Amino acid sequence: MQKTRFIDLHTEIPGPKSVAVHQRMQKALPKTILGTTPVIEHAQGSILKDIDGNTFIDLTGGLGCLNVGHCNPRVVRAIQEQSAKFLHTDFSNVPYDSLVRLAERLNKTFPGGGDAKTIFFNAGTEANENAVKVARLATGRKAVISFESAFHGRTLMALSLTSKAHPYKAGMGPFASEVYRVPFPGSYRCDLAQGQPDHVCDERCYARIERALVTQVAPEDVAAVIVEPVQGEGGFVVPPKSFLPWLRRFTEEHGILLIVDEVQCGVGRTGKMWATEHSGIRPDMLTFAKSIAGGLPLSGLMGRSELMDVPEGGQLGGTFIGNPLSCVAANAVLDAFDQDGVLDQAVRAGEYMRGRLDAMAKTCQKIGEVRGLGPMVGVEFVEDRTTKVPASEFTDLVVARALSQGVLLLTAGIYHNVIRFLQPLTTPMDVLEEGLDVFAECLKG
Repeated sequence: MQKTRFIDLHTEIPGPKSVAVHQRMQKALPKTILGTTPVIEHAQGSILKDIDGNTFIDLTGGLGCLNVGHCNPRVVRAIQEQSAKFLHTDFSNVPYDSLVRLAERLNKTFPGGGDAKTIFFNAGTEANENAVKVARLATGRKAVISFESAFHGRTLMALSLTSKAHPYKAGMGPFASEVYRVPFPGSYRCDLAQGQPDHVCDERCYARIERALVTQVAPEDVAAVIVEPVQGEGGFVVPPKSFLPWLRRFTEEHGILLIVDEVQCGVGRTGKMWATEHSGIRPDMLTFAKSIAGGLPLSGLMGRSELMDVPEGGQLGGTFIGNPLSCVAANAVLDAFDQDGVLDQAVRAGEYMRGRLDAMAKTCQKIGEVRGLGPMVGVEFVEDRTTKVPASEFTDLVVARALSQGVLLLTAGIYHNVIRFLQPLTTPMDVLEEGLDVFAECLKG
């Protein structure tokens, strides 16, 4: 029986209509936000159609914002119903129930349990900025520790916490003060193991973090440590299982708050609602964004109730935070998780992807490592497996080949040599299979 084909291309990619729009973009928009992919006309689930009539498999998911898929019916219906009622009030001025209900539902998911409260913002970078505010207010301390290869956003404090010079930080200084950086344990590119087993790398990394409280900043001056349970922009780097439990003990020993940034790895991306759940720890605060509202802008800061009540009226907020359209969309996303088996689909997809990608690694010498947690999987490309020289040009070539054959892919990594898969968690297996078939073909030659 012949397989159903989801990719359907009729023109060169990008097609003539898309090219015309790109030409207009170059005149109307700054180059910093210009792309080269086809111009979208319609999308549903994991399938995207451009204005030239070409149909693609989308493995980018709106840069991780569409875990329940493009135009999820629950989300679309909720937005349509809300748009006929009211669009904006500013919640602090005139409140509405959908925001309260959303906070109540999310608070019940706080990793490790216990009383929690949530405040909403617009983007992940805002959530991280405000997490630092709360930490400083709650502790009376000023310093914050972040990790090498981390990404926490592009506003001033978030960019100061971010650890990638190009394209994010070059020429953007001076940055916020009292930010200190320590190594993130990821054995593939660890410079601490020196040929020793992975656990040696981990132990030396932990020792380096402890040393930072002697050589860089006094522990009594540190308000918080902020960490991604799985690094996103850094290249889908998964730390050892011992890391978050160790970090939790480390922070508690010194009276330091622990903030987990789940902007990219949260909302089911790793097969659990929150990636932190894999470790069994209870953080002090958790930030989220991207997929929480099914494609609409919404972020949040969730934390222990006693911490979240420290800021006084007006110290946290914003005109558009917790927009009513975004709140009803987010409630619909949670409905999908509760009723449509999204996490079960995610786990199955993760197992399938890992099997396929590991098989590709056996035949493609450019693949240095396949890594991830659940369906949050990345492939790092190298020129040579021994030297591990990053194969950035080859990575771009694979992305370009895939696009020409109808599959949208994304890169990541501090060396721009990782392809990360952020397809909707609801992607049907036959769609995912076709997308990975194309990916495998693009690795040849």
